[in-house]
Amino acid sequence: MHDHVRTPDGRLLRVEISGDPRGRPVFLLHGMPGSRVGPRPRPMFLYQCGTRLISYDRPGYGGSDRKPGRRVVDVAQDVAALADALGLDRFAVAGRSGGAPHALACAALMPDRVTRAAALVGLAPRDAEGLDWFAGMAPSNVNEFKTAFTDPERFVARLIPRSAAIRSDPAWLLEELRRELTDDDRHIVSDNTIRSMLLRNYLEALRHSPYGWIDDALALTGDWGFDPADIRVPVMLWHGAKDVFSPASHSSWLAARIPRATAVLEPTGAHFAALRALPKVFRWLLADTPD
Repeated sequence: MHDHVRTPDGRLLRVEISGDPRGRPVFLLHGMPGSRVGPRPRPMFLYQCGTRLISYDRPGYGGSDRKPGRRVVDVAQDVAALADALGLDRFAVAGRSGGAPHALACAALMPDRVTRAAALVGLAPRDAEGLDWFAGMAPSNVNEFKTAFTDPERFVARLIPRSAAIRSDPAWLLEELRRELTDDDRHIVSDNTIRSMLLRNYLEALRHSPYGWIDDALALTGDWGFDPADIRVPVMLWHGAKDVFSPASHSSWLAARIPRATAVLEPTGAHFAALRALPKVFRWLLADTPD
């Protein structure tokens, strides 16, 4: 069982594998801030649908070495290195929130290896033509992304103490978010199982450093390094219509450009409703892969 994999450029990636060891492989790319222990379908579900779930800490998070200046597109090399180390030729990829653009990068760059990809409550590129990028976004996120985009040094200076506060008390992040959560989201994150999973996730994400989060935000607001219109594999774009952290208009923009996109809009759902949708999304990811 690998818990670390070394990339071709010498970095270590911390990986966790759950579900059916002989099941069909699905990479799950975590949110921001996040880690390999982030929210996932229950083990019983993974066994029932014959899934081997692979999650890992993006560079700078948890137990993975940092890759300064990384772009969204760089994820494809890391996922390829993990798949090679695990002896996987073909696999599906899912990404939630900050992980969603990274899942799209894998689909764009590895059409011969990625069977299907799912992007849940994700973002569109910062330079998306014809999209009002900040429309419908909660003030805290507008502030965070605008600062990352226009004044990265100030963004870094602000995120370091914030990360330290969350590291000493991960519930602080949920409390901070609570003001902007919809009723549906508030209901989901107050579920004890989900709440403890999220707290463990944030704690692990920032355990060693704030730089996973910093590099994620800079990558998401910078040049992604690929064009979603180039994706040739089937993609599901899942979004809650009431999401204020990454507005549903971002998925609509992507759906209009990705040739084989299936767009699913949950009318009453918001950002954390993606956690409830994961089992359904996994069934779709595995629907056309031969056993």
